[in-house]
Amino acid sequence: MAAAVETMAYAGEVPWHGLGVKVDPNLTPREMLIAADLDWTVSKRHLFTHAKPDINASNDVIAVPDYYVLTRDSDNKTFGPCGKRFIPTQNADAFEFFKKFTDAGDMAMETAGSLKGGEQVWGLANVSKDFVLPGDDRVLGYLLVSVSHKWGKSNEIKFTPIRVVCNNTLTLALSDKSHGGFKMPHVRALDSEVFVSAEQALGLAGDRMEEFKQSAEFLSSKKFKKDTVVNYIADLFQPELLKAQEEIENMTEVRAIANRQSMVDEFKRIPSLVHQAIEEQPGARLKSSNGTWWGAMNAVTFVVDHKWGHDRDASLHNAWFGGRASLKQKAMNKAIEYAEAA
Repeated sequence: MAAAVETMAYAGEVPWHGLGVKVDPNLTPREMLIAADLDWTVSKRHLFTHAKPDINASNDVIAVPDYYVLTRDSDNKTFGPCGKRFIPTQNADAFEFFKKFTDAGDMAMETAGSLKGGEQVWGLANVSKDFVLPGDDRVLGYLLVSVSHKWGKSNEIKFTPIRVVCNNTLTLALSDKSHGGFKMPHVRALDSEVFVSAEQALGLAGDRMEEFKQSAEFLSSKKFKKDTVVNYIADLFQPELLKAQEEIENMTEVRAIANRQSMVDEFKRIPSLVHQAIEEQPGARLKSSNGTWWGAMNAVTFVVDHKWGHDRDASLHNAWFGGRASLKQKAMNKAIEYAEAA
C-alpha cells in the first residue's frame, strides 16, 4: 500500500479510490474504526532541545516552554509540534461524535481509514439521499468526518456527494457559507455543545442533498458556449498561475524557486486537461453532461480527483482535505454564476 495510506476498510462495493480491505456491512462507526485499525490514541508530550548549540557534543537537554509533540501512543510516531492550548482529538471520540449524526440520519458506514501516515483519519457514511439526473447520471450523498492530528488543522464534518459515473467527489454549493461542513478546532473537546453547533451548521442531510440536487439539475439544464467555457476555466486557474509566478519573483532560495516553478508548470498544464475532460471524461455524453455547465464543472472535478496527483492516496487527500477541495467549491460556484448568466 502506498506510503501515505496506513489503513483503510470499506463495506459493500470497492470504493472509487480502490484502497482498503473489505469488511462486513452495517458496522457502527466504532466497529468500522476497529476494522480499519484506527483504534489508537495520541498524546501531547514535552518538546525538548539541546542546552547548547553544538548538538554533536555532550549536551544536556531542556524542555521548550509551552510547546509539545503530538505522538501516537502505540508506536511513538510523532505528528509534529503543538502548542499548550492544543487539545488532541482521539479517533474513538471523533467516531462516537460521528455516530450521533449517523444514528439520527439513518446512515450506513461505508469506509474509514487514515492518510498521510496517520495524520488524517476519516470516516464516510452513506446518507441514503441519492438522486438521478437525465441520462441515468446518479449522484450519491455521503457524510464525511475527518480527524486531523496536526497543529493548525481542524477536525471537520461535512457532506460530500459523489458522482457515480466518474467517481467525482463533488462539493456542495449552498446558499449559506457553511458549504455543507463544520470545522472543529483543537481548542475544546467534542462535547454536547459542539454537537449542537455542528448540527445547526449542517442541518439535515436530506435538506442539504436536496439543495445540491437543485443546483445539479440547474447546471445540467444549461448549455455552455465554447467561448464562455474558455473564460470559465481561465477564471479558475489564471489567478493561481499569476500568484505563483509573482511569488517566484520574490524568492531567492533555489529549491523554493524550483518547487514553485513546478506548480506554475502544473497550472499551465491543467486547463488543457480540463478542456479534454469536457469531451472525454466518463459520462461526458450523458444528456445531463453533454455541453452543459454540469459537464464543465465535473470536468474540473474529474481532473482534480483523478488526473492531478502522483498516486491515488495523494489524490484522495487533496480532493477531500487539501487546497483542491476549495478549488472544486470554486468550480461549482463559478459554474452556477456562468449558467445563471447564460
